Amino acid sequence: MRRTAGTLVVVAVMVVSGLGAVVGARWLVEEVRPDRCLVKVGDTTVRLTPEQTANAATIAAVSVGRGLPPRAATIALATAIQESKLRNLRYGDADSQGLFQQRPSQGWGSVEEVTDPVHATGSFYDALVEVPGWETGVVTEVAQEVQRSAFPEAYADHEQEGRALASVLTGQEGAGTLMTCRLADRGAGDPVGLVTALQEQFGTAVAVADPGPETGTVTVTAGDTAAAWAVATWAVAHADARGVLGVTVGDRRWVRDRSALEWDVLEQAGPATEVVVELG
Repeated sequence: MRRTAGTLVVVAVMVVSGLGAVVGARWLVEEVRPDRCLVKVGDTTVRLTPEQTANAATIAAVSVGRGLPPRAATIALATAIQESKLRNLRYGDADSQGLFQQRPSQGWGSVEEVTDPVHATGSFYDALVEVPGWETGVVTEVAQEVQRSAFPEAYADHEQEGRALASVLTGQEGAGTLMTCRLADRGAGDPVGLVTALQEQFGTAVAVADPGPETGTVTVTAGDTAAAWAVATWAVAHADARGVLGVTVGDRRWVRDRSALEWDVLEQAGPATEVVVELG
C-alpha cells in the first residue's frame, strides 16, 4: 500500500508538473507569437502574415481604384493565393515571378514590372476584363482564361478565401468587418510614402490631404462608405511596413497592439467617408 500511495503521489506530481509546463509553453508561444493578421466573414476565417495581408489589400485597392466590382478582386485574390500564396515571389516555374507568377516571356512585362504588385495586379485586371462573361462566369474558369495554368482546377480551392478577403478589403462589410492585425512595434512611419501608395493604388476613388512634412496623420476622404472602409482596411493591412499606429473611420478605431485582434467602438462617430491614419 505504501508503494502504491507513493506511486500515486509521484504520478500526481508529474501530472501537475506537466500541466504547468503546458500552461507555461502556451504563455511563451503567446508572448513570442509572430505578427499576424486575420480576416473573418461568416464561417470563413483567413489567417495571413502582414506581408500576405498587404499584398491582398493592394490587389483589392487596385480594383476599387479602377471602379471594378468586388468580384474582380475575388478572382484576382483566389488566383494570387494559388499562384504565390500572396507573396511577391522572385522565382517560379520557368521565368514566372511575382504575385500572379506572370511570365515576361509571355508578354506580361519586364521582371521589374511583374514583381511590382501594383503593376502586376493592373495587368491581371487588364486581361480579366477582356474575358467574355467574367462578371458571372465560374471563378476558376475565368481565372484560367487569364492565367492559362497547367492546373486549371486549382483556383477553385481558394474561391472562398478570395471571396472573404475581397468582401472585406473592398469595403463591402463596412463597420461589421473583422479584419485586424496584431503587430509588434516598428520604426517611424512615412506619411509621404503612405500618401503616394494610396494615390497609386486607389487612384481618383479617394482624395488624400497633403500631410505636410511635420505631421504624423494622413486624412483620406472617399466617395462612399465602402471606399472608406477599403482605405481603412488597406491602412491596417499595410501597418507593419508603413509604421501605422492607428486607423479611424466612422465610429471604429484600430490601434496597433500585439495583444488584441479587434476594432474599438467609439462613443462619438466621425464622418463615415473619412479615414484618419496615424503614423509613428
